[in-house]
Amino acid sequence: MSSVTGHTALVTGAASGIGLACARALSSAGAEVHLVDRDPHVLTFAEELGGIGHVLDLTGSVESLPAEIDVLVNNAGVQHVAPIHEFPADRFSAMLELMLGAAFRLTRHVLPHMYDRGWGRLVHVTSVHGLRASAFKSAYVSAKHGLEGFSKVAALEGAPHGVTSNCVAPGYVRTPLVEKQITDQARVHDIPEADVAEKIFLQRSAVKRLIEPEEVAQAVLWLCDNSFVTGTSLAVDGGWTAQ
Repeated sequence: MSSVTGHTALVTGAASGIGLACARALSSAGAEVHLVDRDPHVLTFAEELGGIGHVLDLTGSVESLPAEIDVLVNNAGVQHVAPIHEFPADRFSAMLELMLGAAFRLTRHVLPHMYDRGWGRLVHVTSVHGLRASAFKSAYVSAKHGLEGFSKVAALEGAPHGVTSNCVAPGYVRTPLVEKQITDQARVHDIPEADVAEKIFLQRSAVKRLIEPEEVAQAVLWLCDNSFVTGTSLAVDGGWTAQ
């Protein structure tokens, strides 16, 4: 039995990739799961899991979402690849609002319930780019580095209340978010699209493959099951950060 059994979880970016894998893993472990995404397909996946779906743009208010949440997985994210001098300023702000601002608002929204119960799990899916930088990803790297810092603050504040806060930092995951980068990565690096996986995605990874969303979800569950692990970042990056 997992520590999430009988608890209520909320996962953002749950219509595909890591978020959907996390929702499935939490549901299989016995949690009631709220799946949140701006993509209406999230409602279909929620029905399949016996969970509750919410179609919502997280750059706005989160007050319509339930506050009685025991496990929060901040996963929603987008990517834009461009040099800083060509990066649209409004795009930069919107990406930080989604990946960092929304995580703050959701955490703020659910913490009173966690504190009242004396138990809670905050897991933030950051990426290896929360620990390392790559060119042409100024907004994504800034947001993920910020989320790493925010998680540590939440860990310090939450510890007296039985609430842990950690990050999972995967390398390149086999998701639509990664697949959509191929054309832009080829353009900014001036290489053929067929070479992007080897020369960009896996260049700094010792393990030369993409990680699967289900592997990231298992790392999320592991953090939920460990009450003494808090304020840290679990790198699931194939050895990227070992260099």
